[in-house]
Amino acid sequence: MPERGPVSCSPSFLGAIILFASVCLMLAASLPAQEARSSEPVLNEGRLLLPNDFFAMDTGTKDASHQTAREQVQMIKDLGYAGIGVQGFEGLDAMLLELDRARLKLYNIYFLVDIDTGKEPYDTRLKEAVQRLRGRDVMLWTAVTSRRFKPSSEEGDPDALRILGAIADLASESGLKVALYPHTSYWLERLEDALRLARKLNRASVGVTFNLCHWLRVDDETNLRPLLQAAAPHLLVASINGADSNCKGCDWSRLIQTLDRGSFDVSSVLEILKEIGFHGPIGLQAYGIGGSAYDNLQRSMKAWQEMTGATAR
Repeated sequence: MPERGPVSCSPSFLGAIILFASVCLMLAASLPAQEARSSEPVLNEGRLLLPNDFFAMDTGTKDASHQTAREQVQMIKDLGYAGIGVQGFEGLDAMLLELDRARLKLYNIYFLVDIDTGKEPYDTRLKEAVQRLRGRDVMLWTAVTSRRFKPSSEEGDPDALRILGAIADLASESGLKVALYPHTSYWLERLEDALRLARKLNRASVGVTFNLCHWLRVDDETNLRPLLQAAAPHLLVASINGADSNCKGCDWSRLIQTLDRGSFDVSSVLEILKEIGFHGPIGLQAYGIGGSAYDNLQRSMKAWQEMTGATAR
C-alpha cells in the first residue's frame, strides 16, 4: 500500500477547533455558578421557593373528630405538614410517640411565665419535659405575663431576665432553645419587647418569635420590613395565618383566618423572611377559627403551596 504523508489542516479548520474548545470551557466554567444559584430561594412563576418547614400549631388541629394525639398527627401527616407545635405539657409522651411513628417533628411547646410569682413562675412540669426532650431540637415557646407591670414596660425586665435566664440554663442542658413569644395584652406584647430581652440575655439559646396575628393587632403594617430586619439575628420561628389588612386593634375573627382568606398579603411576610435569610420553621396559627380542623388545615396547606411552590411531604 502506498505510504501516507503528514496530514495537513487548513487554517479555517484549526480555527473551528479552537472556537469549539473555547465554547466548551466557557460552559463548564458556568456550571458551578448555575448550581449555586439553583440552591437559592427564588420566585418561580409567581411563587416563592422557601427552605422553611411548615408546621401546624395545635390551636387548629382539634375538633370533634380529632381529639387524640394519634388522630391529630395522622391528619397533619395526610395533609403534608412537617409536624406540630403544642400548648403545655399535658399528653406530651403520647404526642411524641405518635410523631415518632409518623416521622414528624415536635417544633415547640407553648407555656406561660408569670414574672409576678416568686416560687413557681411557670408550670412545674417544665423541668421533667426538658429532660424528656433532650436532643430533639424542640423550642420552648415562652409567653410572659404580669399584673404588676404594663405591657412592654421595661420595669419588669429585671424579674423577667432572672426567670428567663434560669429557663435558658435548663433548656441548654438538653440542647433546647427558648423562643420568646410576643402575645397581645401580655407583658411581653411586642416583637420589640422580645428583642430587648434577647439582647440583654445575650445567649445563643435564646431568640424570638414573629407572630403575624399579634403583630397586626398592635403595630402598623408599614413597620413590617424594618422590624423583621432588626429581628433577623435573633429570629428562631414565625407563625402566620390569613388576616385582614389595616386591622390594628381588630378582634381575632378578622386577625386569624385560614391562610386562603383575608385581605392582608401574607406572601409579603414570606418574601421579607426570605430576604433576611430566615430558614427557621413557620407555624400555622388557627386559634378560634372553628369548624372542621381537617378542612381548615387543607385550605391553609393549599394556600401555602400556591404561595411558595412547596409540595406535600
